Amino acid sequence: ISMKPLETQEKEAPNWEYAMTLAQKEPMARTTVKGSQFIAPYFEFSGACAGCGETPYIKVITQLFGDRMMIANATGCSSIWGASAPSMPYTTDKNGRGPSWANSLFEDNAEYGLGMATGVRQIRERLADIVKELAKADPAIHDAGAAWLESFADGEKSRELSEALLAAVKAAKLDGEAKALADELIEKSDHLVKKSVWCLGGDGWAYDIGFGGLDHVLASGEDINVLVFDTEVYSNTGGQASKATPTAAIAKFAAAGKQIKKKDLGMIAASYGYVYVAQCAMGANNLQFLKAVKEAENYHGPSLIICYAPCINHGIKGGMTRTQSNEKDAVACGYWQLFRFNPELAKEGKNPFTLDSKEPNGEFRNYIMNQVRYNSLAKEFPDTAEELFEKTEADAMARYAGYKKKAEN
Repeated sequence: ISMKPLETQEKEAPNWEYAMTLAQKEPMARTTVKGSQFIAPYFEFSGACAGCGETPYIKVITQLFGDRMMIANATGCSSIWGASAPSMPYTTDKNGRGPSWANSLFEDNAEYGLGMATGVRQIRERLADIVKELAKADPAIHDAGAAWLESFADGEKSRELSEALLAAVKAAKLDGEAKALADELIEKSDHLVKKSVWCLGGDGWAYDIGFGGLDHVLASGEDINVLVFDTEVYSNTGGQASKATPTAAIAKFAAAGKQIKKKDLGMIAASYGYVYVAQCAMGANNLQFLKAVKEAENYHGPSLIICYAPCINHGIKGGMTRTQSNEKDAVACGYWQLFRFNPELAKEGKNPFTLDSKEPNGEFRNYIMNQVRYNSLAKEFPDTAEELFEKTEADAMARYAGYKKKAEN
């Protein structure tokens, strides 16, 4: 893509408008890597830094569930590129459907999303009661309602079945109390479709300031999804160290290199046993990311997906055009690990923990030295740099070994 003056491109506007009217086709399942990219995203033209490691994750999730998503967004980078003035990147389709989005404070975003999820649940449970009552009044509503109730918690099926139910209710000749119930159902018909509720935010929110609330929400058992963009620093406020910052990385408030190791948020959440947890890096394994998103959204309980997101604060050699390959290198050398913890497998008597990373390739030191946040430590603090480099590699290898043991048990 090359940047050109606006006036030279205005003649292309009609072509763009025409392209937007073309019918969308799905030649293959949207939950496959290739199939997902035939779906128009409900996320476009963000105000993020060029090459941002965060935006590709949410773009794909909107391609899968965007027409029924509700997003609670913690303050941070994702709330800035997620609400760039004078417009925002979240959009609607020709039917007017798209994600609802709202921004909450840094410290209470998980609770904010929980409020959305519990509110939606209450409304949908009320609609289920109404459908059961209306089914007694009309045979057509009875049949359409039974099908809808059977797929009440199925996001994909509930769309088609809710349209059939709504058509049956509108066509029925009702009076009295039944008419009042039908009117209420029609008024709240948007909630006939199962909502996909997501809490978004960075590691500063999830690991640090909002961790207490996040822990409370994950422990609640509510059907809610949490997506963490792990840049390993407070990106939006200038790159301060967070509990996600690994040993040896230089950041604000860790100018001589972080002295203690990175917090393992995923294993803390997995310790509950009933929380779906995944750690992903799209550039390393996009199929693993899609599997994790699909499994998390299908899981009727709390889910947490932690995504490695290279950031301009990392000072990547070669620049931000390499973020996807940087993610691949991070996993290959053992710096970042891929796994999924699925409580549904435990119900089947299987190991719920799946390690999706391969053995580290020995390039750990080369990987970190291609980033300013690490290589500057050797220049500024040569007396302590080697010790910290050895420690951060040992921390990463120990984490991989622990995950490998969990996968084998």
